[in-house]
Amino acid sequence: MLIWIFRSIFIMVILAVLFVNVSSKLIGADETSFWTVVWSGVGMSIFVFLLDFLTPKKKLGALAGVFFGLLVGMLISGALAPAVDMIASTYRIDVLPEAVAAVKWMMGICICYLVISIVMRTKDDVRFVIPYVEFAKQTKGARPMVLDTSAIIDGRIADMYRSKLFDAPLVVPRFVLNELQLIADSADKLKRNRGRRGLDILKEMQANPVIDVQIDDIVMPDSEDVKGVDQKLIMFTKNCNGRLATTDYNLSKVAQVREVDVLNINDLANSLKAIALPGENLEIRVVKPGEEADQGIGYLADGTMVVVEGARTKIGRDILISVTSSLQTSAGKMIFGKFENFAQKNNDTRDTRG
Repeated sequence: MLIWIFRSIFIMVILAVLFVNVSSKLIGADETSFWTVVWSGVGMSIFVFLLDFLTPKKKLGALAGVFFGLLVGMLISGALAPAVDMIASTYRIDVLPEAVAAVKWMMGICICYLVISIVMRTKDDVRFVIPYVEFAKQTKGARPMVLDTSAIIDGRIADMYRSKLFDAPLVVPRFVLNELQLIADSADKLKRNRGRRGLDILKEMQANPVIDVQIDDIVMPDSEDVKGVDQKLIMFTKNCNGRLATTDYNLSKVAQVREVDVLNINDLANSLKAIALPGENLEIRVVKPGEEADQGIGYLADGTMVVVEGARTKIGRDILISVTSSLQTSAGKMIFGKFENFAQKNNDTRDTRG
């Protein structure tokens, strides 16, 4: 939207300058000067507009880039101004000095517009060819957190921000929002409910003044030929120097290989769970048999799976176990233990029945 506003301003300014110059008495009275000004203004305007419109779309989100482009455009215009006089004298074009000045004005406007447009649509670095100098992007403040579809649908990232665990701005790329909409429009009921839940959570985060959520419409030229939302996410995160928030285990591994910082919400949630030390006693209810012959499966209140040796025949009973070991992965935490005794309340119930 901003670039189109800038393009509209350029068209109005160039038309105003062209009208003011051709309507003057001196230029209007001389046919050669009149048409020289008209065709020069129209030709340069069409050329730079098409050149700007057809070049790959990039972006520089800093207002300082506009002033930098304006300064460079003015310097280039000043350097090229004598070239107009040289062309007029070399080819012996019989035009008035006022017409030459009008051509210089329009050339300066076109150059400034073109330079500013290029700077506004380049990446967040500036390169000079001679000598070659690169200004690396410096991120001020907290690095943005880029959300993928799984993190939005999961919803725990919203609770983390509401608790002020993080204060970095949340960025949702447009292609992630489009994928979320496709899931919400799916014919599968489960997928449709997940997509709608994600849209509701995103809307709640936008309405929360504590959470800074940005929908980013940047179209990166390098990602136009990339297939798959995951690959686009990795390239987008690297481009904005952010961190990728996800619950997708495979995406986390691929992003780490591509040297992208990842916040796996499952890893964070697991790290906040209480640690079960070997030898510690826990009370659980056995809900189903395990994979091995004598194993039973139970769960803690936070959802942690507990595998108990010697508990296959105690399904539906509350038991006391002794922790032998624990295993923590991105998929979750597992605790291993062995059956010690029945819980006291079950013993009481059993005695009452007896």
